Amino acid sequence: MQNQSDPIEWREGDIPVSTRFDDPFFSLEDGVAETEHVFLDGNDLPARFAEGFQIAELGFGTGLNLLVAWDAWVTSGQAGPLRFTSFEAYPMQPDDMRRAHVGFPSFAGKRDALAAVWDGQGGRFELPALHLEVIFGDARESLPRWEGKADAWFLDGFAPAKNPELWTADLMQAVADHTKPCGTFATYTAAGAVRRALDGAGFEVARTPGYGRKRHMSRGRLRG
Repeated sequence: MQNQSDPIEWREGDIPVSTRFDDPFFSLEDGVAETEHVFLDGNDLPARFAEGFQIAELGFGTGLNLLVAWDAWVTSGQAGPLRFTSFEAYPMQPDDMRRAHVGFPSFAGKRDALAAVWDGQGGRFELPALHLEVIFGDARESLPRWEGKADAWFLDGFAPAKNPELWTADLMQAVADHTKPCGTFATYTAAGAVRRALDGAGFEVARTPGYGRKRHMSRGRLRG
């Protein structure tokens, strides 16, 4: 069955913007630097990397967060593959992904390796030093059925004001339920409703400096 893709318009050349949510897929300033600040630093990575480490993500988008994390994993000299699972409702089509990747670094060939296997349908992908699974569909339905648990979460849905379905209290509880003891999350948003939902789900939540023009972001650790 064909997955429904997200209609895209392009700004400033090759920056994709979701017309469904009227929101860019990554920072207009520097998408790689934003991912490093929010999702790597926000989860204390790569310092916490260890054998069998599992990252889970809400919102696969262009795959930029994956590329940055995968490259950091390899660069830090980890043994074995990184496990990365992402939940995505509106998959980006292959031609759009390749166009979005034009402005990204090559990540030592990882960018092109991802583009070569991406068919816009998701599933499981075995790449060097990476076990990737992209689960398509409504995360409110698919995440509770997931059998895994993450060491670190990248919460990267479109803005809560525009995409509230991906930030509900029930979904944040599902995130907590699928987090290993003392596991962490990070997200670019500091919206009060999101922070309260994560706190109610069992995370210790902190508001910290955001990237670029965003004054604050949120990060936290599952309570013991």
